[in-house]
Amino acid sequence: MAQMVRCKFGLFSLRFINRKVPHITLPTNLQRLCFHTSQIFDVKGKPILMPSLSPTMETGTIVKWMKKEGDPIAPGDALADIQTDKAVITMEFDDESIFAKIIVKEGVKDIKVGDLIALVVDADEDWKSVEMPDSASSSASAPSTAPAATSAPVEAAEPPPGQQNVAMPALSPTMTSGTIVKWLKQEGDGIEPGDAIAEIQTDKAVMTFEMDEEGVIAKFLVPEGAQAEVGQLIAIVVEKGMDLKSVVVPVVTKPAAAGASPAAKAPAPEKATSAPAASSPSSKPPPSGQVYGLAVKRLLEEYGLSSGSVKGTGRPNRLLKSDVLTFIQSNNVQKLTLKSGTESTPGATKTAESFVSTRTRRSTGPSTYKDLEVSNIRAVIAKRLGESKSNIPHSYASIQIKIDKLNEVRSKLLADNVKVSVNDFITKAVAHALLECPDINCLYQNGQTVRAPSVDVSVAVATPNGLITPIVFNAATKSLSDISANIRELAVKAREGKLKPQEFQGGSFTISNLGMFGISEFSAIINPPQTAILAVGTGRAELDVSLTKSTLMTVTLSYDRRAIDEDQAADFLAVLRAMLEEPTFLAVGRAQAKRYRRE
Repeated sequence: MAQMVRCKFGLFSLRFINRKVPHITLPTNLQRLCFHTSQIFDVKGKPILMPSLSPTMETGTIVKWMKKEGDPIAPGDALADIQTDKAVITMEFDDESIFAKIIVKEGVKDIKVGDLIALVVDADEDWKSVEMPDSASSSASAPSTAPAATSAPVEAAEPPPGQQNVAMPALSPTMTSGTIVKWLKQEGDGIEPGDAIAEIQTDKAVMTFEMDEEGVIAKFLVPEGAQAEVGQLIAIVVEKGMDLKSVVVPVVTKPAAAGASPAAKAPAPEKATSAPAASSPSSKPPPSGQVYGLAVKRLLEEYGLSSGSVKGTGRPNRLLKSDVLTFIQSNNVQKLTLKSGTESTPGATKTAESFVSTRTRRSTGPSTYKDLEVSNIRAVIAKRLGESKSNIPHSYASIQIKIDKLNEVRSKLLADNVKVSVNDFITKAVAHALLECPDINCLYQNGQTVRAPSVDVSVAVATPNGLITPIVFNAATKSLSDISANIRELAVKAREGKLKPQEFQGGSFTISNLGMFGISEFSAIINPPQTAILAVGTGRAELDVSLTKSTLMTVTLSYDRRAIDEDQAADFLAVLRAMLEEPTFLAVGRAQAKRYRRE
């Protein structure tokens, strides 16, 4: 049977491979029956938009693509040479991916900022089966089929002479929106070429936005803390000496959506008219044979609904609470008020009335809940950790380490005015353990294990916007004092949001230390494409079998079972324990480094 299926599919491909067949979107209920739209084989591509490579750039031209379809992309690789209104600038990519599809060919002119130009997929996905993402399907055809549909109104696109409308730049290839963290200038301040005017939070980090031309800040269109799409106008700059009162504020500041029509934006009044019919007891359909629980029954009684008016999505033939709540919200069904004469006994009437009055008072009062906005960085962290926990087979191994001698050595160093922390010792020991066990110092890419060329240890740092992992590069070659100074500097930058992309992207191994917060032990989630992360707990005093007091610390290694075996993880933890229980080698390494510097 398998041979017959392959034969038929091969004949279909050979027959239509040289024909231009338009892509037809099937109805949702038929998509699973079509081989081409099966979610098992097709991959939703990640869009690459035309970046704003200068503050005045509105359109660009792809001079040359540096990658071909199917080529792997490493962080920092150049994707394309783009001609802006200033010069030809190279666009780089910050994530590890595979270049899946070129949307805009070389030489196509006047591609607007924010238009779709290419697609990428994750390193472990099949790039040949890439499909257009839902959010970018309409904008992909905008440059060739409907250039007028994406153009902004005249008021926004044609400022008067001497006025420049500044749009939200694309500070990374995957950035679609940004948040104005802080305006570094005030209205009326002058600007020189290279001056920073704002700090913008992207999907990667907080980055500084600089201007390339001189002028005067006339007006801010987006306040601090607000989010704006790429291409949306955020400020107005005028020439020096120009009257600020003559500034023309655009009517429309947001870029128009491609293919949007007024009819699509018109509100649908049908819901308001259907509400009385749904909530009217006389028009209720008869009860259905669906199965539901007490919570669903209570909702149906409170809103005067019948089980026959709501279609359940549970299986088998089950009506869920979410189905009823969705029906109530979509049809604007109001809750019924129970009357005193509807109950059979006076006691029951009083109970029902008190229940309804209490629920009414609670619902009419102000809500005590508060919605917290999710930042771009936290949203990306949640997405990456969810993908890691879902796609990577995590295995765990824990070990107890005595750190009494480590504390003694640290006390002696502090007496010599050498300030080092326990985490600095752990970072140094992990770096040497990775040299001894190179199988742990590896990455999992494209379905295979790749050994990292150097030992670059990422250290998890908690910031107000979420967890970020700056990197201590070549940690095995650095002394304890150098590692301590490096970690302190990176931690300060991380909390202030001033880390550069190359300072937190990459790394071959990660350390997450919650011992300073009193956590005895925990398990961390692997940061792909890395294959392991070490979770460090706090030190605690215990009595051993000889009733001798000792300080123990629990460390847990989370490792990717596809790349690392159990015995390899055990060897790494054994080497790490040996180094931390006899930390003289780590301190001697520092002394040798100082001697070499004197020589």
